[in-house]
Amino acid sequence: MGTWTDRGGASTAPLGTATAVTIGTFDGVHRGHQALLRRTREVAGDLPVVAVTFDPHPVAVFAPDRVPPRLTSLQRRIELLHEPAPGVRGADHVRVLDFDRTMAGWSPEEFVERVVVEELQGRHVVVGENFTFGSRASGTTETLRELCARHDCDASAFTLVGDGHGADGQPWSSTRVRALVAEARLEEAAELLGRPHEVDGVVTPGDQRGRDLGFPTANVPVQADYCVPPDGVYAGRLLTGDADYPAAISVGTNPTFAGTERRVESYVMDHGHDLDLYGRSVRVQLVSHLRPMVAYRGVDALVEQMHADVEQARAALS
Repeated sequence: MGTWTDRGGASTAPLGTATAVTIGTFDGVHRGHQALLRRTREVAGDLPVVAVTFDPHPVAVFAPDRVPPRLTSLQRRIELLHEPAPGVRGADHVRVLDFDRTMAGWSPEEFVERVVVEELQGRHVVVGENFTFGSRASGTTETLRELCARHDCDASAFTLVGDGHGADGQPWSSTRVRALVAEARLEEAAELLGRPHEVDGVVTPGDQRGRDLGFPTANVPVQADYCVPPDGVYAGRLLTGDADYPAAISVGTNPTFAGTERRVESYVMDHGHDLDLYGRSVRVQLVSHLRPMVAYRGVDALVEQMHADVEQARAALS
């Protein structure tokens, strides 16, 4: 069995040097994760920093029906770990543990020896204070300190608590971000993430109704395991390559036309008629909730509301 996966572009080659390591699921790479990376950089000195994450989420191995919805794709997680926020230097290397039942059965000693010592030549390890590892999550941060000390490696736990960046002293956590997104409290979620919540995917052809109504949209099907806010209309941005477009965004099934497929549909303001995005990977940033989804009686009422939505979105983003 291999230890690392090359999915998402993560590095797998031997590093050939001692390192400073931080380990976690890192879903969302929120401000707490950013602080963890900053702390790892502080203790690293001249050593390269390696961020170790898991794919799939460990819960998927034990209880697939309880896997939390993803805040980021694996590729996006890796990108954010490399450069987590402006002014915060990210990891020099990102490694993705190919997590399965075999790895889940490793003892804490085996995890430290195989991952931290043999593979990464770790000299410093920094984790969140609630970090657990090894078979049945039997390893704690204290276990980690004791095991690492046997191999001339120091380990420390970092408290992920808000420090005035809108987190009001509460713990930074992916769970809390998911709860805020689920309630469409996107501004609060953005405070914890350090950026707007995003949905990414490939633009696919839709029903072409938006184009016929004068509002062509870039349609991204909603993945079942992704954290998406409730059905409704949102102000946000559509990002593709180096382009960044303001957008009015619909999340839902298009109930006016009895739709069944849940989508994120982005009307790019001022550019919607001259963009060809089919087949392109995009990120949709959801900035502000404008209204819930409503089924309208007739096309005229829908078009009138869409004009109002666009102006409201423009105001929200200005």
